Amino acid sequence: MSTKVVIDPVTRIEGHLRIEVEVENGVVTDARSAGTLFRGFEVLLQGKDPRDASYVTDRVCGVCFGSHNWASALTLDDAYKARVPDGGRLVRNLILGANWLHDHPLHFYHLSALDYIDIMAVAKYQGKDPKLLAVKDKIVGLVQAGDPYPLAPYYKRDEFCVTDPDLVTTAVYHYLLALEMQGKAKKMAAVFGGKTPFASSIVVGGATCLPDLQKIEDYETLLKEQIDFVNNVYFPDVVTFGTGPLLPLAQAGVGTGPGNYLAYGAFGMDDKGTTFFPRGVITNLDLANVQPLDTGKIAEDVRYSWYKAADTGLNPARGKTEPDLEKAGAYSFVKAPRYQGLPMEVGPLARMLVMQPPALMDIVTKYKIKPGAVARHAARAFETVILAGQMTKWLEQLKEMVAAGTVRVQDTAHWEPPDTATGNGLTEAPRGALGHWINIQGQKIANYQLVVPSTWNLSPRDDKGQLGPVEHALIGVPVPDTDNPLNVVRVVRSFDPCIACAVHVIDPDSNRIREFRVGGGPPW
Repeated sequence: MSTKVVIDPVTRIEGHLRIEVEVENGVVTDARSAGTLFRGFEVLLQGKDPRDASYVTDRVCGVCFGSHNWASALTLDDAYKARVPDGGRLVRNLILGANWLHDHPLHFYHLSALDYIDIMAVAKYQGKDPKLLAVKDKIVGLVQAGDPYPLAPYYKRDEFCVTDPDLVTTAVYHYLLALEMQGKAKKMAAVFGGKTPFASSIVVGGATCLPDLQKIEDYETLLKEQIDFVNNVYFPDVVTFGTGPLLPLAQAGVGTGPGNYLAYGAFGMDDKGTTFFPRGVITNLDLANVQPLDTGKIAEDVRYSWYKAADTGLNPARGKTEPDLEKAGAYSFVKAPRYQGLPMEVGPLARMLVMQPPALMDIVTKYKIKPGAVARHAARAFETVILAGQMTKWLEQLKEMVAAGTVRVQDTAHWEPPDTATGNGLTEAPRGALGHWINIQGQKIANYQLVVPSTWNLSPRDDKGQLGPVEHALIGVPVPDTDNPLNVVRVVRSFDPCIACAVHVIDPDSNRIREFRVGGGPPW
């Protein structure tokens, strides 16, 4: 006999996500991922000046700040036939690179790590490190005062929760340190972006910020701190957990998706379309056969989404966003994008499997790690290391241009919108493949479509009934206690969901069968 478990909303993510699973004999046998918020940014853009798109879409989300600004600018570059100068490309890369250095550690420490540690283990710390002793005193004091938030876990601990006092206390100290580093990453982005979030300096044809040596020095100082943190704290923590207490989860592949991966590529290296993170497609976990990307093979199904049935199966270039709140059988405001008819996982794991850096693949092979929840954390941390290293090279290139007086940041000849044009911009947000499509008529936006990472990952079933990537990843996940669906949220959070991006009226109906609205008191 199966039991339905409803987690609504899933906490420690961005936006409103409802997860329903059926559990039988201690494992998940069926799953549904439902985005329950509609915002309609695509509709808001119709009739506006195309140049507004970069500023409007950037407000879709303030977490991975700048990602939509970047994608929209790339879309306008394509539609306007603008040629971004090397200086503008470097400024864009450095603004968005700071975004990634902010977002990836945030995901590990502040959104996911609390699922894997018993916070009360800090009370048993017996070491002499004054910084860790201060953490112990603080946490114990908060618990005694009845105020252990936000560190208090709300699910009961299980056999995969780390209880070693030294490891847990160190992890909590790094949790606090990561908060400080987030602030510094935002300052980095503001050096060239003007402010954070919602920087205003990325525009069609490049950027508006003309860098000087003082800005470069300010950025470089902060970048060195980030590199030290990423190399000596963040990445080692992920490796310690993933090859230590969480290795059984990693080797079992708990949370493995459909085995199909898609990456658009990101961070331009030249004016020929070469990107630091390459683009490509993998199907059926065939890592030896990374296929070239063809955007013509992308279509969005809406059979199980609250959109008009007539709009299903459209490529985003012709896509429509027309809600149908009374649609029978629908259960999500997220559409179901598919590539060549297949559900595709996007994000750091997809990027790293397409790129296949030898150092990461050696770790995967040595520890026999399968592409599940733990592997997503490993991929995210490793790509942060290599991106941070590459950012020093981009900064040095920019410094040489400034010193030589040759820096150009914008193609000003292509500022006015064309009368009629189409374009699309493909890039990567920290969470995965991000694409914008535009149709311009009479110098105004006639149609605008966004297909974002969490639309791919958190999609419902498609017209063929195929599960979305998160739904697929939940099948087979162990849930020995249906009153404590900890493994379910571990898997969901490993995708770093951002429902604010994925859907854009709250569903008033709720089957209150083991429904978890997390936010009550701690479990002790």
